[in-house]
Amino acid sequence: MIEPFTVPFMARALAEIALLALICGPVSVFVLVRGLAFVSDALTHTVFPGVVIGFLAGGLDGLFLGALVAGVVTAVALTVLTRAGGLSDDAATAVVLTAMFSIGVVLVSRRSSYTSDLTSFLFGRLLTVTPRQLAETAVLAVVILVALLIGARAMLFRAFDPVGATAAGFRIGRLDLWLNLLVALVVVAAVRAVGTILVVALLIVPAAAARLVTGRLAGMAALGTVLTVVAGYAGLLASWHASVRYGTALTPASAVVLLLVLAYLALLPVRLRRSGRRAGAPPTTERNSAHELVG
Repeated sequence: MIEPFTVPFMARALAEIALLALICGPVSVFVLVRGLAFVSDALTHTVFPGVVIGFLAGGLDGLFLGALVAGVVTAVALTVLTRAGGLSDDAATAVVLTAMFSIGVVLVSRRSSYTSDLTSFLFGRLLTVTPRQLAETAVLAVVILVALLIGARAMLFRAFDPVGATAAGFRIGRLDLWLNLLVALVVVAAVRAVGTILVVALLIVPAAAARLVTGRLAGMAALGTVLTVVAGYAGLLASWHASVRYGTALTPASAVVLLLVLAYLALLPVRLRRSGRRAGAPPTTERNSAHELVG
């Protein structure tokens, strides 16, 4: 249970998952209450052209900066299109997603020398995390958590009562940009380890699974973080034993995501029991779902 993590690359992989859990747990709550699952999925793909350009400019070391720039550009573009362009969230997301991903495909199609390296970016390389990547993830984690602490109340106000937030003097466009940037930073932090295909699971499943157990936002963030850490540990352990003992290839990132999904399925009966109790409760004991989330 512990011995595999005495190997340096396994220890670094577990540390990377722990750092990602610290930010994915809280941010996934905002993704859930704002209904930004599609936006999160789009952000994981719109960083692709930035990755290609970063690779061209600096090789593997340029991936982080390229993804960061593309993520910020996407967050700003989504906010501008939805607030100033008059488009719905889904329409703006579709426009930005197709445009950015098409640019990445065009860039890749013109060269073949680095296609295999970028393929790993789609599925991640959790076991090849370097100390430098750990340091970059740690810096992003600090930035994201500080930004959440500063803007959490305002973003929650906007999520549940946008009209009231506007009347209270909050600038909705700035709050939307704030949250979009946070989601983009999470994508940048996680995408090299688990890949663009699987990173969306870390932004959605933790809060969705925690919501089955509790309706309090703080509890959802804490439980989502714990679930991600446990799934990360168990996924790495399963991948290690599958490879070393049984000679079976099991990518750790895929194992982590599958275990997160299994945790969600395992918690479904808890939600069903809670729903059953509410259905049989007197009307005076029922609470408004939004009040329960905020409380």
